[in-house]
Amino acid sequence: MKYKKPIIFVLVIFFYFPTFKNLGDVCAQNFPNGTPIPAWFSDTSMVVSNALGKKYIITDYEVKTDSTIVQTERIQAIIDKASESGGGVIVIPKGVFLSGSLFFKPKTHLYLGEGATLKCSDDISDFKVITTRIEGQSLKYFAAFINADGLDGFTISGKGTINGNGLRYWKAFWLRREWNPKCTNMDEQRPRLLYVSNSKNVQISGVNLLNSPFWTSHYYKCENLKILGVRILAGSNNGSEVRAPSSDGIDLDVCQNVLIKNCYISVNDDGICLKGGKGPTADKDPNNGANRNIIIEDNTIENCPSLTLGSESVFSDNVIMRRCTVKNTSYVLRLKMRPDTPQKHKNILVEDITGTARNFLSIDPWTQFFDLKGQPEPKSSASYLTMRNCKVTCDRFLHIKSSKQYTLSNFTLENLNISTSNEGDIMFDFIKSLQLKNIVVNDKKVVK
Repeated sequence: MKYKKPIIFVLVIFFYFPTFKNLGDVCAQNFPNGTPIPAWFSDTSMVVSNALGKKYIITDYEVKTDSTIVQTERIQAIIDKASESGGGVIVIPKGVFLSGSLFFKPKTHLYLGEGATLKCSDDISDFKVITTRIEGQSLKYFAAFINADGLDGFTISGKGTINGNGLRYWKAFWLRREWNPKCTNMDEQRPRLLYVSNSKNVQISGVNLLNSPFWTSHYYKCENLKILGVRILAGSNNGSEVRAPSSDGIDLDVCQNVLIKNCYISVNDDGICLKGGKGPTADKDPNNGANRNIIIEDNTIENCPSLTLGSESVFSDNVIMRRCTVKNTSYVLRLKMRPDTPQKHKNILVEDITGTARNFLSIDPWTQFFDLKGQPEPKSSASYLTMRNCKVTCDRFLHIKSSKQYTLSNFTLENLNISTSNEGDIMFDFIKSLQLKNIVVNDKKVVK
C-alpha cells in the first residue's frame, strides 16, 4: 500500500503531460520501422586522443609554424611514418599550417589542439586528381583537403580548426556562373574540406570546420559514424561578403548507423543532406545505395536548410531528426524528388523541433541538370513520414507538389504548433493516408 500514491503520481504525469509521453517514446528506442535502436547510438563519449597511440606533433618533424608556405609533403610524410610505425595521432599544435590534399592511413588519427588551424591551400594545383565520389557519381575529381579511405576507427578530434580558406574558390565559381549560367558545381575546380569513404567506426568530434571551398564534410559508404559537437560554418554565414556555393555542412552518401549530435551548422547550402546516387538507373549501380539508420539530434541549424533528402539520392530508410533548434532555416525538412532518378524515402521521423524557418515541410520535383540519358522516366515514392511535437514559426507551413513521377503515402502530422504568414491549404488529396492530429496554425486548430 505504501507505493500506491507514487504510482498514481507517475501515471498522472505520463498521461497528462505530453513532454513526458515523448520522453517515453524516446526511451522506447525504436526506429520508425519498429526495430530497436542499438545501444551504440547512446554512447556519446568523445574520443580521448591520449588513448590512440603515439603522438606525432608536426612541429617536431620539420613542419614550420608559418601560414604562408604550403607544407603538404612534410605533413603527409608524418602521416605515412605514423602508419608504418603501427599508428598514432597526428597533432596540429597552436598556429596556422597551410597544406594541400592529405591522406590518412590505417591506424592514424588527427588531433587539433586549441588555437591550432590546419588551413587549406587556395591553389587547386596543390590537390591531387583521384578516383573519388562526388555528386552521386564515382569519377575522377580533385581530392578533398582531408581524406580517409578504407579505415577502421579513424578519428578527428580536438578544439582546433580545419579552415577551408574558400574565398578565392567562391569568387571564381560565381564569376564562372556569370558568363556560363549552366555551369555545374564541379565545373569550377575546388576541393571538399573533409572526405571519409569506405570506412567504419569513425568519429569526428569537437573541431571547427570552416569556409569549405565545396562540400564541407562528405561521408561515403561509412558505417558506424559519429559526428559529435562539431561546429560547421561557411561563407556569408561566417562573416564573408561572398556566399559559399555548395558548402553543404554534412553529406551522407550510402551510409548506415550514423549519429549527428550536439553540432552547430550554418552554411550557404544544405545543412545536412542525404545522398546516394543519381540517374535513371541509379538504383542498379553498385556504387550507389541507401542511407539507413540515421539519427540527427540536439543540433542547432541556422540560416540554411536543416535536413534535405536529395538531390542525389536513391533510398533513405529509418531517419530520425529530433530535439533540434532551427534558426531562420530555409526548410525544416525538404525532399528533392529528381524526375530522372528512382527514389524511395521511407520511415522518416522529425520530432521536437523548435525555432524559425522559411518553410516547414517541402516536397517538390528537383530538375537542376535533369538528364534521363535516353531512359524512360523512373518512378519514386516517399512513405511513412511523420512530423510531430514541433513548435515553429515559418513563412510557409507546407509546400507539397503532386507529380506523376512520384507517389506520397502514409504521412502523419501530429501535435504541431505553427505560426505562419501563409497558411495555405493542408488538405492534399494526392497524399494517400494522410493523418492530421492536433494541428494548430496561428492559434486555430485545423480540422481535416
